[in-house]
Amino acid sequence: MIYTKKDIEHLDRISRLKIINAVTGIKPANLIGSISDSKISNLAIFSSVVHLGSNPALLGFISRPQTPEVGHTLRNIQENGSYTINHIHPSFVENAHYTSAKFSQEESEFEHCGLTQEYHKDILAPFVKQSTFKMGMQFIEALEIKHNGTLMVIGEIQKLIIDDSAMVDDDIDLQASNSVGISGLNSYYALKKIAQFPYARVEELPKF
Repeated sequence: MIYTKKDIEHLDRISRLKIINAVTGIKPANLIGSISDSKISNLAIFSSVVHLGSNPALLGFISRPQTPEVGHTLRNIQENGSYTINHIHPSFVENAHYTSAKFSQEESEFEHCGLTQEYHKDILAPFVKQSTFKMGMQFIEALEIKHNGTLMVIGEIQKLIIDDSAMVDDDIDLQASNSVGISGLNSYYALKKIAQFPYARVEELPKF
């Protein structure tokens, strides 16, 4: 199957979303928790969380153009600067999926989707209690991507919470953490570790 630019442009909206969201391969599936200044919690699934640097510890995610129905996460983050990133596990993947429904800003996805809020000292936003791998974040900046009106939201990790079972020889094992991957709009994958190699150095290059 070959799609030209014109073919892609003429796909119906949902087909185009499914295909283009899948072309990058399996992405991390995360729930981003936030809270408004009026104390209404919000939870939304994102597949765009990326590593931006280790010192300082920066992560980014893409926020779509805001509308009355979309953009509650970003509005909350802009109000108070706090949010959480929570890995999704198989035990609540269906609950996590339905946080993508268009709830109003006065409704909490935690309540509607059967997930539990959890709060930790020094982090204003709620974590997902069911997640065993989560991060408390502080907003740094939002960079506009002018071509499509989206924003790259950048934050710094303030608190990292990982179950001991996911730490293997001072390394994070995502298979052991039972974290979930996502592709397209609604397909979820288990992660299986297939190899581990030493830090790559030219002088230690194997003979291929």
